[in-house]
Amino acid sequence: MSRAELPSRRTLLAAAVVTAVAGSAGPASAATATATTDAGRAAARPVDNRAWTSYSDWRTGGADGTRAVAGARPGLVIAKPVGTTHYTDPHTGTTAAWEYATWTSPVHRLAVPATEAIASWNAHTPDGTWLQVELKGTYSDGTDTPWYVMGRWAAGDQDIRRTSVDDQGDGRSSVWTDTLAVDAPASGLRIASYRLRLTLYRRPGTALTPTVWRVGAMGSDVPDRFTVPASRPRLARELVVPRYSQEIHKGRYPEYDNGGEAWCSPTSSQMIIEYWGGRLTAEQLAWVDPSYTDPQVCHAARSTYDHQYAGCGNWPFNAAYAATFADLQGVVTRLGSLADLETLIAAGIPAITSQSFLAEELTGAGYGTSGHLMTVIGFTADGDVIANDPASPSNEAVRRVYRRREWENIWLRTKRYNASGKVVSGTGGVCYLYFPARPTPSQRKALAAVGVR
Repeated sequence: MSRAELPSRRTLLAAAVVTAVAGSAGPASAATATATTDAGRAAARPVDNRAWTSYSDWRTGGADGTRAVAGARPGLVIAKPVGTTHYTDPHTGTTAAWEYATWTSPVHRLAVPATEAIASWNAHTPDGTWLQVELKGTYSDGTDTPWYVMGRWAAGDQDIRRTSVDDQGDGRSSVWTDTLAVDAPASGLRIASYRLRLTLYRRPGTALTPTVWRVGAMGSDVPDRFTVPASRPRLARELVVPRYSQEIHKGRYPEYDNGGEAWCSPTSSQMIIEYWGGRLTAEQLAWVDPSYTDPQVCHAARSTYDHQYAGCGNWPFNAAYAATFADLQGVVTRLGSLADLETLIAAGIPAITSQSFLAEELTGAGYGTSGHLMTVIGFTADGDVIANDPASPSNEAVRRVYRRREWENIWLRTKRYNASGKVVSGTGGVCYLYFPARPTPSQRKALAAVGVR
């Protein structure tokens, strides 16, 4: 059975929110779930996903020591550092000097005033560089949040330890690992708009720079619900995606969240990375014990590990890892229906979904979990979900078929009962999407249909 991959602090917060808003669900959830056209689903979608990716995007907002670069993959780099600061890594105790430059996005007004926001970024950080992503929201009453740190990140771990930041809040909202959440959504308070700030760091006196290709955030106000209306099948297709089991890595590298038993998120990430052609070199895998099968899964766990959360289930860290592979983008979002997943599968785009459930709620799983990631690769002729479930005893056993009605409910609901009868949180349709840096027209259309550009 897979250990919970949802950050424990996020789970506790969401449980509190569920208690606060219990009974508040209403017609919105039915309206969202029963929209039958792409236009209708877009109008009802309780999610706003905005990203800055183009040369013109990077030239907006405020640059302080950064500049936009053009090319096949436009990005943001350090042009001239604006200062030097000292950072003490909380996980090593090491203090080092870093030159830095910043970029602040324009204000983005959310189409859907949000109870939660999750940032995503795609970047290259050569040795001797790293970056910090911050978000500042404006509440629906016109007041502002502080600048919240949404992640301190580098692709490797030789310069800093990749980390989220705990104990951030202003009494009205809080950051729980990778999610900014309004503390009491039942009050009606929402995040109406936000800005993002990137700080790029490098070793003093060098010409090194991170390059950021994508930064954005997903704001959402998902209807509160124990169940979702049933959807009708409209697609039968299966994508050929590599199959990897997290369970065969049990006990390996326990410094990364106790080893493979808790690696459902990086294992799922590695499946889709390789579906798109991403491969690790022998040099990148040289640190892994040569007796271990599928060493790339060990590498994915190390590369997504959040040293504060002490786990590999940080959602944006997984998306950022995927984008370290050439010609891939990664984003965290929420989808509103299995129709959204069918749209993606039809365009050849698999998805990693986050769900929680009791053993009896998902026939054939053989386990229950408070948080687990799976890779959705298709649908049967009857509309059932075909998933690569990493919580399987072998690679051969990873492919599963789960009943449509059960699966859509455990994924899309926002609250459920645990084994003790206590109300706890669900993810409300959270997923990771990894797709080409230059999508085909059909892929671009499918992504736009589910709110990702």
